[in-house]
Amino acid sequence: MTDQNKIKEAARLIIEAIGEDPDREGLLMTPERIARMYEEIMEGYDMDPAGVLSTFFTVSENTPVIEKDITFYSMCEHHMLPFFGKAHIAYIPDGRVVGLSKLARCVEIYARRLQIQENMTRQIADAIMETLTPKGVLVVLEAEHTCMTMRGVKKPGSRTLTVASRGVFKEDPALEGRYMDLLING
Repeated sequence: MTDQNKIKEAARLIIEAIGEDPDREGLLMTPERIARMYEEIMEGYDMDPAGVLSTFFTVSENTPVIEKDITFYSMCEHHMLPFFGKAHIAYIPDGRVVGLSKLARCVEIYARRLQIQENMTRQIADAIMETLTPKGVLVVLEAEHTCMTMRGVKKPGSRTLTVASRGVFKEDPALEGRYMDLLING
C-alpha cells in the first residue's frame, strides 16, 4: 500500500525543485493526481502471483500452451520512467493448466512494481514454474524503455528482448529455439 501523503509531499518538492510554483492553478492538484497514479501503477506489491496461478485445471494431454502479446506497462527502477511492451509465454503442462487470464495477471503483478526488464522476465518464469509445476516454461518480454527513448541516448523505437527458460526449454536448446520462433515470429 502506497503512502499517499509522502508521495504528495515528494511531488510538491519536485515541482518546487524544478523552479515551478506548486500553488499555480495548473499544478495545484498535481501532487494528489501523482499520488493516485502511483497507487495504481505500483499495486503489484500488494498482489501475490502464486495466488493468481494456483487456480488450475487437470488435463489429460500435455500439449503446449502459448499466450502471446500480453501488453504490459512498468516503471524502470533506475529512472522511474515507464517501459512498456508485450510478454509472450509458452509452457508445457504436466497434468494441469491455468486459465489464460491468469498468465496475463501474473505479468501484470510483476509489471506493477519498480522493475528492470531482466528481473521481470525471470520473476514471471519462476512464478509459473514454481506454482504450476509445468515440464517447462519460456517467457519472452519485448519492451521500449522511455529512459532510452526520451532521455539519454534518445533512440525511439529501439526494443529490448529478454528471455527466461526453465525446465525442458532450458534443457533442450532445439525445443527452446522452436518455441522462441513461435513466440517472436509466429
